[in-house]
Amino acid sequence: MAEYHNPVMLNESIDGLNINQEGVYVDVTFGGGGHSREILNRLGVNGKLFAFDQDVDAQDNLIDDDRLVLIPENFRYIKRFLRFYGVKKVDGILADLGVSSHQFDEAERGFSTRFDAKLDMRMNQKDNLSAYKIVNEYSEEKLSDILFLYGELRNARVLARDIVNSRREKKIKTSFELKEALKRHLPNAKEHKILAQIFQAIRIEVNQELEVLKEFLMQVPELLNEKGRLSVISYHSLEDRLVKRFIQNGLFEGEPEKDFYGNFEVPLKKVGKMILPTKEEVKKNNRARSAKLRIGVKL
Repeated sequence: MAEYHNPVMLNESIDGLNINQEGVYVDVTFGGGGHSREILNRLGVNGKLFAFDQDVDAQDNLIDDDRLVLIPENFRYIKRFLRFYGVKKVDGILADLGVSSHQFDEAERGFSTRFDAKLDMRMNQKDNLSAYKIVNEYSEEKLSDILFLYGELRNARVLARDIVNSRREKKIKTSFELKEALKRHLPNAKEHKILAQIFQAIRIEVNQELEVLKEFLMQVPELLNEKGRLSVISYHSLEDRLVKRFIQNGLFEGEPEKDFYGNFEVPLKKVGKMILPTKEEVKKNNRARSAKLRIGVKL
């Protein structure tokens, strides 16, 4: 399991669920099964865990436990598939967002800047939209938008223009060819950081990650039982901002409406403060360095 994905803030995130031994829980990002395994360790014989993962590779990590049901689908459809299993309410939901260590380490998946791999970045291998399509078929304006919005790159317009100019000569097929097309914007001291932002922007667009996160969060209040918990680990500011605002006021922008007495009606209440990984964990697992854990409870 650790070779596939070393779970971040394992105990803190599961503690945040305040596990009821006979409760029903959901791990929407199964991956290597690390978080799911710990939830199962804390459940009694009548407890139940549903896990989601759209990546077929994750199915190789299936845990042999009758209390676990693994659903090979995108967690944006959480309510639909839970109802398929006759479940309308749960006691807790865990989400460990972003890309698994396995996905980064498998060169052919195209997630990492370290390997010269085909431009792919699909978490679900059945999806039609890939990094190749985005880099070679998106308009200059659309490329600029995603690099600016999802990569937070100030020079997004120039980067997009260079991608378009390069692909006019020949298609950009691999990660190193993309790097070559943008080499004048990659000074040695900042190459890794800038490439990470570019790859993040393309990956988010490929997998519609922010839209998926919004759709998922909007379903959470209806799914949670009273005093049910939501525990979410995010890895960049775009994700964390959405999670923070939703837990605070049930919206992604604007302010919630006030009731007759002038009070805000919000579906969740934050539990404690944002939690960061310890220095010891970051030393052992570099992926934890940017992680943030937020916990909410159903009012």
